[in-house]
Amino acid sequence: MQAALDEFATRGFHDASLNRVIDAAGISKGSMYYYFDGKEDLYAYVAQLGLAGLFEQLGPLPDLGAGDAEAFWSVLGDYYLRLLRALAASPQLASMLRGWAAAANRPASQQAQEELEQSSLPWIAQVLATGQRVGAVRDDVPPSLLIAVVMSMGEAMDIWLLSQQPDDDALPGLVASLMSMIRGAVGP
Repeated sequence: MQAALDEFATRGFHDASLNRVIDAAGISKGSMYYYFDGKEDLYAYVAQLGLAGLFEQLGPLPDLGAGDAEAFWSVLGDYYLRLLRALAASPQLASMLRGWAAAANRPASQQAQEELEQSSLPWIAQVLATGQRVGAVRDDVPPSLLIAVVMSMGEAMDIWLLSQQPDDDALPGLVASLMSMIRGAVGP
């Protein structure tokens, strides 16, 4: 996996070579194709593995229901800031994720993105339900619409942040602005 991460982070998806990954990992081509269908499948797996490690490193989201609406948005913003800082501390993963959009039109990448989105839906639904309980999130529209809005805005923010690579001093202000935009869209 490290050989694949090195290759994708250094060369991007399109210029990455499975042959270089195979050589660097010291495995046979048959072994590679036993586990992965091709470059897209390997890329998607390494991206998912990296993101899972990032979230494991951060630990669980603190209790969003412990306070009022202001506390809800503050805790959520703090967690997102910690996530961005953890990503900045993992430059290879950040570099690789910047290339995710370039690989998105490939079937294996699309499938991986859909799986990642599906796995995050219960978490997002729970966060929004907690927000509704503390008065931080509107309750006059269907939950599925709230989820769609939050997922779309989150994806746009993530893509923008990955492409801009802001320095650490700018992150708190950017996160506050981004949380304000989401709050404006889903707040009561």
